[in-house]
Amino acid sequence: MGRVTVPDERLGALSRIFTKGDRVPPIIPTFVEFVDIAGLVKGASQGEGLGNQFLANIREVDAIAHVVRCFEDPNVVHVAGQVDPLDDIETINTELILADLAGLEKRLQNLQKKAKSGDKDAREQAAIAEQIVAVLGEGRPARAAQVEGPVPKEFGLITTKPVIYVANVGEGDLQEDNEFVRKVRDLAAAEGAQVVKISAQIEGELAEMPEDEAREFLHDLGVQESGLDQLVKVGYETLGLITFITSGEKEVRAWTIRDGEKAPEAAGEIHSDLERGFIRAEVIEWDKMVEAGGWAAAKSKGWVRTEGKEYVMKDGDIMNVLHNS
Repeated sequence: MGRVTVPDERLGALSRIFTKGDRVPPIIPTFVEFVDIAGLVKGASQGEGLGNQFLANIREVDAIAHVVRCFEDPNVVHVAGQVDPLDDIETINTELILADLAGLEKRLQNLQKKAKSGDKDAREQAAIAEQIVAVLGEGRPARAAQVEGPVPKEFGLITTKPVIYVANVGEGDLQEDNEFVRKVRDLAAAEGAQVVKISAQIEGELAEMPEDEAREFLHDLGVQESGLDQLVKVGYETLGLITFITSGEKEVRAWTIRDGEKAPEAAGEIHSDLERGFIRAEVIEWDKMVEAGGWAAAKSKGWVRTEGKEYVMKDGDIMNVLHNS
């Protein structure tokens, strides 16, 4: 498991305006957690590889970043003997679908028994499960099922999770897509998924370099940002997350919330007491704060708004919470 910070140039701009003499406010970015799940091989749903351990791990994540080999190298042996990203994707998807199908069929039997005894909730869940089982039986993921309302979390389905395809390429294919990447992009487009192209070899080299050297190295390769930075941003978007900021002379910190959350919920990310005692919030867009040069100037210009409990947070909002202690 690893935490990767979310790249955000806004934080540096805000830190500069709150710098007083030698006192530079520390920048505390938000992050995305990645879990490297091993044991994902053909037959995993029947216990091959790490089997049940892999299934338990993957059920805990919010989205799946599926790393797919899109390079040829005789020195790096492919488990199937040939490079075929679509076949690799199908193998993994089949294992996930089979795992979901086996688990949901058992649950459906129990739900049907409860439904016969007059359990209304069980009857409603059984109807949803029947629809999903039919879709899984056709070899399609659960997210393809057209069910009314949300799928119950207790179903523990893997194939309802959004997928990001990570095309792992050689250094020479970072700028132009090769044939393998084009195939992955076509498949992803049909599924409504996103693709991030990276070179794991290059990422490994970047991880060993100081930041300024890494930036120069990327420039020499003709790319704007590292593959890991791209993946973090796409993951953030795929999960429907946004960032709000707290800033001042003490620190400049980014916080992660789901898009659509209201001000009290955002305050709760800072501390649960702030959500319970929330009265109102002072809010300003980050670029307006930079333009003003600080809280006092922003307030004198009338750019700081007072928002109540129903305010829906926007990406890049700076918030100061007023609350009962």
